[in-house]
Amino acid sequence: MVWPATATGAALVLIVLRDVFHTLWHPTRHGGLSRFVMTAVWRGSKLLGRQRGAGLAGPLAMAVVVAMWSLTAVVGWALVYWPHMPQAFTYTAGLLPAEHATFPDALYVSMVHISTLGLGDIAPGAAWLRIVAPLESLVGFVLLTATVAWTLGIFPALARRRSLALRISHLSRTHPTTEQVDTDAGAAMLDGLATAVSVISVDYLQYAESYYFHDGDDHISLACQIAGAIDLADRASVARHPDVRLSAGVLRVALDDLAGILDNRFLHTGAGARQVFHAFSRDHGPAGPA
Repeated sequence: MVWPATATGAALVLIVLRDVFHTLWHPTRHGGLSRFVMTAVWRGSKLLGRQRGAGLAGPLAMAVVVAMWSLTAVVGWALVYWPHMPQAFTYTAGLLPAEHATFPDALYVSMVHISTLGLGDIAPGAAWLRIVAPLESLVGFVLLTATVAWTLGIFPALARRRSLALRISHLSRTHPTTEQVDTDAGAAMLDGLATAVSVISVDYLQYAESYYFHDGDDHISLACQIAGAIDLADRASVARHPDVRLSAGVLRVALDDLAGILDNRFLHTGAGARQVFHAFSRDHGPAGPA
């Protein structure tokens, strides 16, 4: 039972590190534990209703993912330590080794190491543990920096998404005429929208978890406003000005790419861009601010 438990603990630690890697540094469609948790919290929020649960889904899911990473790592390292207690550890005076060799004691040692507290009342004594145990402190540091990096990355992505939605809302509420769109200024406007849509596509690839954040008010909800961009691109595609037609085509391609990312990663409708954005809107009804 000694080495199977140690191997199981090491496997849990590697699973956490793999999940952190694929969540932050190499995002894929198969996000592992974090993707599963984010999806589960998102679906659970729907049971509470849009106004009550959905606005908290994203931040709550991030907190749950970080807690899961930390807890799994702590348990994993505890399983590494436990089979080798007390013989492979040293104890301070006043602690009886035989009375402090249970799994809760292993959890305590693991938490001390992962938090880099270094209390020293129970310390690794075996040569291999004196090399391995400090690695847990490095894992704890990785988890801390990963959490900070995740937070610093995902919220600017949300701001860019909401900014694009507000820009489309401004255009929709302005009701530009065909003549106004069919100008050099109209071409520049369409180019700007295409660039912003491309940035959002990259954000959904790099920070897939941002999908599970609601945008609040309809005016800053991309799910509610994105159809307006398609309408604008379709109107401009028949303009007389060649630059406008070119810019409209670029915008439509950018929108198609965004729809493809949303469908492949989250919605799975297999439909065209308009249908995908309609499904996106249904999945992201208005809620309180995230």
